[in-house]
Amino acid sequence: MRKNYDKWISSGTPFVWLNAGAVAISILMVAGVLGVLVVKGMANFWPADVLHADYQPPAENGQIIVSKILGESVDSEAVLGSQIISSGIPVSDAQDFYTRQLIKRGNRDVSGADFAWVLSDFIYEASYPQKVVTIERREWGNFYGFLMNLFEDDISLIGSGEATSPQADLWYEFTNRIERAVRIQDDIDKIEKEGIDEVNYDLERLRLLERKFEIDNELDSVKIRSLADERARLDRVYSGLQEELSDLYLEVGRDRAVFLTADGVEKSIQLSDVVRAYRANSLNIFEKLLIYFSKISEFLTDDPREANTEGGIFPAIFGTVMMVLLMSVFVTPFGVVAAVYLREYAKQGTVTNIIRVAVNNLAGVPSIVYGVFGLGFFIYIVGGGIDQFFYSEALPAPTFGTPGLLWASLTLALLTVPVVIVSTEEGLARIPRSVREGSLALGATKFETLWRVVLPMASPAMMTGLILAVARAAGEVAPLMLVGVVKLAPSLPVDGNYPYLHLDQQFMHLGFHIYDVGFQSPNIEAARPLVFATALLLVIVIAVLNVTAVSIRNRLREKFKSLDV
Repeated sequence: MRKNYDKWISSGTPFVWLNAGAVAISILMVAGVLGVLVVKGMANFWPADVLHADYQPPAENGQIIVSKILGESVDSEAVLGSQIISSGIPVSDAQDFYTRQLIKRGNRDVSGADFAWVLSDFIYEASYPQKVVTIERREWGNFYGFLMNLFEDDISLIGSGEATSPQADLWYEFTNRIERAVRIQDDIDKIEKEGIDEVNYDLERLRLLERKFEIDNELDSVKIRSLADERARLDRVYSGLQEELSDLYLEVGRDRAVFLTADGVEKSIQLSDVVRAYRANSLNIFEKLLIYFSKISEFLTDDPREANTEGGIFPAIFGTVMMVLLMSVFVTPFGVVAAVYLREYAKQGTVTNIIRVAVNNLAGVPSIVYGVFGLGFFIYIVGGGIDQFFYSEALPAPTFGTPGLLWASLTLALLTVPVVIVSTEEGLARIPRSVREGSLALGATKFETLWRVVLPMASPAMMTGLILAVARAAGEVAPLMLVGVVKLAPSLPVDGNYPYLHLDQQFMHLGFHIYDVGFQSPNIEAARPLVFATALLLVIVIAVLNVTAVSIRNRLREKFKSLDV
């Protein structure tokens, strides 16, 4: 028996099963995390039904205090009766546990808080009215209420011929005017972000050009006249855009609606402040799906609002992808050149081994150290020097001597270059010496052998290093807080203004967005679902980048499969 047991151990079968079990547990853990992100994050976009009920918790003096509830039930949990008593609600000691619900009641500008915990045992006469309206606003979060009236230039539309019925016709007119207000608001945003921003950019460019002429003592009457003519032209364009904006603001601001809250308070809302409005309790499953996918589309393509707790995260997606691509452009050549030198050109000895040990140790340096280095070296020294030599007309305002996309990409390239060096060097070491000797014997130089034979055969290993670098860089946050990432970027680093890619601009990042919304938001209950959704999106972005790199590596590996690299 003992002999069979020893034979079973020596065969390695137990270790195979242990490895299989570890892999299975890892897969289950990853699937569990993704499941939580999907359920918690994607449920935020579903147009939930709106609860209307009376809430009558017991009071200390025996009086019955009735309050109205109107909102979405977003969460529930079991709470000890002793905790409820300690919070000041005199519930019965005979019941050990109570269930409480988190109600998203919105109306923060009316009640002061848009979330509230209520005890389920004291909710009475619960219903889901068909006519309660859910409004998503540009400011102050959601609003829940009943549509009472609609005004155009302070003239009521009830009985005016446009909305003769206070119910169906009024709702129909309200939705039409919401669509009109949204279209006008889109036109306003387009003028502000494209037209006015472009004019302001050109005016600033003219100012810097004039300043440069003054510094170089080249400002003569001809240039002064030319600059003045160009500035006058831009001023006329700016005035025209301002007039167009004023007309649009007048048009979009003429409509408002009056709603009645659950507590009987009338609230007037400008339709220009409304992003989306619907009656959730009267929607069928297909109508809810349309709103659901509309919200997801807004999340992926729109700018954030309400301290990043509402709206979309497109600038963060764009910034993350752009930073990773620039980092890949910087880290791949540098890492490959370093690995080629260490493996192919450097004399193998003590110094080379020390360099390899140093490269391996760099992979273990905390990322915040790279951030401090990037701030001190790239921004203050390199960026400050660039400003002195090439952007002196803009000083003392820094151009490259401030955190930006370029320095963030270079800092992450420095952080991930050890991974690329090690992977590339291992790929070079796996190439048989006979391949190099055969190329040299056919008359090729050492550089030609390296460029045409060795590097193509080692390209799968280079892609492996790049994959690992992308996986680490895309999720880094700590160094980026020092070298370029901001809470909210006013514009994308790519636009239609020369030089089109603005490497000096700060940008948004998905990882920092998760940190900011999850830990710095003043409204944590509203931000929590967005944290899960953004985390899921970050995982998807990293997965897409990695899958793209893996597919390229597999093609290269298949191309050189006969050489077993």
